Amino acid sequence: MAVLIFLILYILINGLPHIKPSLFSIHYNSQNVSLFPAMINTLTMVGLSILFAGPIGIFSAVYLAEYAKRGSKFVAFIRLTSETLTGIPSIIFGIFGMLMFVDACHMGYSMLAGALTLALMILPVIMRATEEALHAVPDSYREGSFGLGAGKLRTIFKIVLPAAAPGILAGVILGIGRVVGETAALIYTAGTVAQIPKNVMGSGRTLAVHMYSLWTEGMNVDQSYATAVILLVVVIVLNFISDAIAKRVNKVNE
Repeated sequence: MAVLIFLILYILINGLPHIKPSLFSIHYNSQNVSLFPAMINTLTMVGLSILFAGPIGIFSAVYLAEYAKRGSKFVAFIRLTSETLTGIPSIIFGIFGMLMFVDACHMGYSMLAGALTLALMILPVIMRATEEALHAVPDSYREGSFGLGAGKLRTIFKIVLPAAAPGILAGVILGIGRVVGETAALIYTAGTVAQIPKNVMGSGRTLAVHMYSLWTEGMNVDQSYATAVILLVVVIVLNFISDAIAKRVNKVNE
């Protein structure tokens, strides 16, 4: 806790004095080194990554928790694979994304290639969190639904998933946090162009990549600290929104 407070204070002390209106200019240039395009790209990347990884992760977890046989070797293999993917360094995902999406699929350095790569990174997190949330739902919920004549699919969508929604959203929040702070995987897939692309096939940098680029260039270190402050604010806001949604869903279920 003390380390976290120290890091936050360090970022704020070094970054707040350098936050200026020019940093929020619509267009980036060498004079204003605007972070606005990177902010838009970050939100776009979060949306695309969750769009790809969310449904696949949730429905995969539903299969593992509700349909697959307990003790199945196939299920054990999937869980082992998922846990292995969780521990792989992001640079490996970046290289894989470059070889697969950028080169083999001819997407080039694009937001789509970056989003697909990040989707692979956060997929195990969403799967695991969803599976644990589904297991936490009491069997009495399922038995009561079956007793009223509901089928398995209807029970899952009407009873089990709503009851597990807070836990599922917790996994999504963890995925969002990883997407927002990722750099290595995106440098090799989405590129580092400081602009808002016209479509998902265009290249663009996120806030984390923007901060890294400014720091490594060495000429805009102060603006890099300012970008870190904005990145911190974006993460807090996204987590606050996700937490508010989770509480609202939980209140509705009650």
